[in-house]
Amino acid sequence: MIDSRIKFRHLQTFVEVARQKSVMKAAGLLRVSQPAVTKTIRELEEVLGVDVFERDGRGIKITRYGEVFLKHAGAALAALRHGLDSVTQERVGDAPPIRIGALPTVSTRVMPRAMELFLKENTWSRIKIVTGENAVLLEQLRVGDLDVVVGRLAGAEKMAGFSFEHLYSEQVVFAVRVGHPLLKAKQSPFAALGDYTVLMPTRASIIRPFVESFLIANGVPNLPNQIETVSDSFGRAFLRSSDAIWIISTGVVAADIEDGILAALPIDTSETKGPVGLTMRTDALPSLPLSILMQTVREAAREISAK
Repeated sequence: MIDSRIKFRHLQTFVEVARQKSVMKAAGLLRVSQPAVTKTIRELEEVLGVDVFERDGRGIKITRYGEVFLKHAGAALAALRHGLDSVTQERVGDAPPIRIGALPTVSTRVMPRAMELFLKENTWSRIKIVTGENAVLLEQLRVGDLDVVVGRLAGAEKMAGFSFEHLYSEQVVFAVRVGHPLLKAKQSPFAALGDYTVLMPTRASIIRPFVESFLIANGVPNLPNQIETVSDSFGRAFLRSSDAIWIISTGVVAADIEDGILAALPIDTSETKGPVGLTMRTDALPSLPLSILMQTVREAAREISAK
């Protein structure tokens, strides 16, 4: 039997603090005071009989017990949200919303074609596409803010409670403007990387470890002049007006390279290849429209892989 002392506000507050990793940020988003958030968390811990958060320097981090509870709390909130959406659907004759998270490379390369195929199915579903870093998207998926994520396979420690379906594999590319000096250089591009500004994936991005290992293996332990970004719009604009080098997933710039807007340095990056696919919560039951959308993503991915 569910303990009657646990209320909706306990779940909502707990999930928001876990997501923000901050009582102050959670309080701001929930529009309540910090003492109110702290009191609610303490009430929840009293009911559970364990601590769900602990101090970590000046901040806080979720405990092992909190991680266990987060999976179920997030699922409970997601189920309630879906229930409310279903009532709204019945009341106004609207289709249930589908919330999909996609890496920038997926948003650029896969989702346009997937949406083209999906719209032909005439489900009339409302679609929300959220683009961001893999870790952020998975956290939103875990707490029920997203229904599915199309992105890279995360590490085993991040995949608890998730299922992954492989669609295709992708590697990084060293992109530059057309006419870049290194495209004509006779020496290895690695020897001159330090002479240019390099756009790097952020430290939170899933491809960052692959890129760092690849650079070290090729004699580039550090880059003195680098900018961390996951913004594809900034990357494109900056490369057009400079001699910068952009280390990014192939899918983000594939069309630019095909159109002759950007070019790829002659570097074999096959070692950075990693799986891209569909990630869902293992306790989630996809609706019919979501199942149809996932199928169109599969079809779009197959078309891309066949090119």
